Amino acid sequence: MNAHIPPQPPASGPHNSGSGPQRRSLQNRGYGILVEPLRGEVQVRRNGCLLAKSTRARVMYETRLPPTIYIPRDDLTVDLSNKVGLQTFCPFKGTAFYHDLKLEDGRVDNAVWIYENTLPEAAQIEGHVGFVSDPCTKIDLGENLIAPPEYGNISGPLIDWLLREAAFLPTPAEFTQAFSEKLLEQGVHLSRLSVLAWSLHPQIAGKNFIWQRATNEVTTYAPSYEIYEHPSYHASPLRHVSRGRGGVRHRIDRQDSQDAFPILSDLRAAGATDYVAMPLPFSDGRINVLTVASDHPDGFSTANLGLIFECSAVVARYYEVFMQRENAQSLLETYVGKRTGARVLGGQIRRGEGDEIDAAIMFCDLRGSTLLEEQLGRRDYIKLLNGFFETASTIVHDNGGEVLKFIGDAVLAVFPAEADGEEARAQALCSARSITPAIAELAAEHGLPRLDCASGIAFGTVTYGNVGSRERLDFTVIGQAANIAARLGNHGKSLGHQIVVSQNSLPRACQNATPLGPLQLHNVSTPVESYAVAPLRKAPTAKPQDTLQAGPPPVPVTVITPNSADNTASPVK
Repeated sequence: MNAHIPPQPPASGPHNSGSGPQRRSLQNRGYGILVEPLRGEVQVRRNGCLLAKSTRARVMYETRLPPTIYIPRDDLTVDLSNKVGLQTFCPFKGTAFYHDLKLEDGRVDNAVWIYENTLPEAAQIEGHVGFVSDPCTKIDLGENLIAPPEYGNISGPLIDWLLREAAFLPTPAEFTQAFSEKLLEQGVHLSRLSVLAWSLHPQIAGKNFIWQRATNEVTTYAPSYEIYEHPSYHASPLRHVSRGRGGVRHRIDRQDSQDAFPILSDLRAAGATDYVAMPLPFSDGRINVLTVASDHPDGFSTANLGLIFECSAVVARYYEVFMQRENAQSLLETYVGKRTGARVLGGQIRRGEGDEIDAAIMFCDLRGSTLLEEQLGRRDYIKLLNGFFETASTIVHDNGGEVLKFIGDAVLAVFPAEADGEEARAQALCSARSITPAIAELAAEHGLPRLDCASGIAFGTVTYGNVGSRERLDFTVIGQAANIAARLGNHGKSLGHQIVVSQNSLPRACQNATPLGPLQLHNVSTPVESYAVAPLRKAPTAKPQDTLQAGPPPVPVTVITPNSADNTASPVK
């Protein structure tokens, strides 16, 4: 962020002969900021062109950062552009707004920054201009000698914890709680801490982990993508920071400016005195958000925020690892299913790897797709198809099965037998019988007189594992049962039956099956003794879904949507 002036070596002897700040030894004093005036005239030039000339220049020393020279804006000899899009945030100085330099031979983009409204620690540089360091820009200090303090290295119990014990915490919720407790141990006046980390998930935009000292517990919220359009998010510091607009700091007990965020009144009512929201960037450029609040009468000290600020890059990497793991899990579950996703994450990733399992296989095909697309148009047909897949997947999941894939307009599902083959048979048949009445409700939603599907079910030993090329693998089931299930579904269309099952997949408890005799199926050498089963008259009530309890955290995950009973203002603070 800063334009840096390389420190000049001190003159020989116990005292420096030059004017200006003298070198200090400030090791192990914590984070701090020091601003001092420079003597005489200071000039700034770019390729020989005079940019500024001032007798009111100041130097800022900030812990473990090179010194920065600031010039009053009135002392510039060239024009600046209006504010450009770039902003950066410091929890001690505030938000820096960048400007271009307008020179006779052209513009220099993002060449300077200005803190228009500084925080108290940096009030002496408010309205001053800092110059971005580059080889063409030179600062002539005149008689001044820049002598930064000797700060030493970052160290201490918190750093030691981050490098040692923290690495063994298994979940982001546990890390959030432990990190908050460590900050308290180090004297940080912390009453609340939250981390918003964006994710790759088909239903949720990210996770917001909120710790509160009053309970010493972490609540995990999972806002849906609808939160992007909700007023509570638009008026939240989380949106401001995550969009790259810099951080936020408000002394809640002292100011109530017109541009303050609405949630600050909630925090004030809860006893908070100071609030900070700062960027927590991931290595791919995504900006996540760390917020902290204090209820101490004096708010956060510079040393408090300095400790958090200097640790933030390491903290961001921990959350990035947590979210990458959750992203991998959620994406695998989305594309290949929970059971299969767990196998892939468990290491079954080599071509040809797999297990032989006994399972009931169900193949369910939406009838009349070509005509439906012609009647509805491509866009509405895809909505209908997604509704069919959602309906079938939910029913399969409720009955203990897993959708392996969607093939065109069909669903391939597996019901592993494990120790009880009869249960797997019953689960598959119940799914097929429930899907037919369920899609009748879907037809009404789309203004259609009816929707039909054809299901085939077979039972047998299949290989459950990886097949494909070296570059592209598929986790699926291979075996005669899978082939027979698909063929039975197709055969049922010609016979006018919606559900056709092989004899060995028919549960013993099923009393209403109609014998079809041995059927000769395409590419199946032996005729398959088969039965037709009527669908249910009414679809069973769907079970509550827990698919958003992603990952292992043993904490409640609340899905936040604009229609949720929860107040969306609370998880976006």
